[in-house]
Amino acid sequence: MRMFGSLKRRKQQRLRAEALYDACVVQARSPEFYAGMGVPDTIDGRFELIALHVGLLIRRLNREGETGKAVAQDVFDAMFRDFDSGLREMAIGDASIGKNIKAMASAFYGRVKAYDDALAEQDAAALGDALKRNVFATGEGDGSPEALAAYIVAAQDALDRQDGDAVMFTQSPEFPPVAVSAGA
Repeated sequence: MRMFGSLKRRKQQRLRAEALYDACVVQARSPEFYAGMGVPDTIDGRFELIALHVGLLIRRLNREGETGKAVAQDVFDAMFRDFDSGLREMAIGDASIGKNIKAMASAFYGRVKAYDDALAEQDAAALGDALKRNVFATGEGDGSPEALAAYIVAAQDALDRQDGDAVMFTQSPEFPPVAVSAGA
């Protein structure tokens, strides 16, 4: 009987992680990022904003001890299951999926480190530079790294104010409104 309880608990953890990941995706797809801040509305632009939001959430969850770290890992896993599924839907061949996922993971870790370092040091210039390098690298549109940087700081502050147990187990993470953060 214990085995079934463990399986049920694991399924609940996976569903919770998927719900947390989905909340990040919903926020990342806010039209204001693309229309108001000039983030390119491309596959790469969407990846950047999903990675940004998941990175912020993982940063918050990791402060909740071992349980938070486990939830953070589950959210990371949910994100990459979604990326894998998306690549398959785009008819990327099975032989290339692993290579693409590895490149996405490397990109994710690099971005999270750059954003995390800038946030930890409260270095607005470093955060803006990281956004220019990553989110606005293509030069498409009229990107506003400053507005996105202000949003990121507001999002981090909003996540920091939320109860860790509530975020991990009962609520969706609450991100600030995009337009307000952008100064609109």
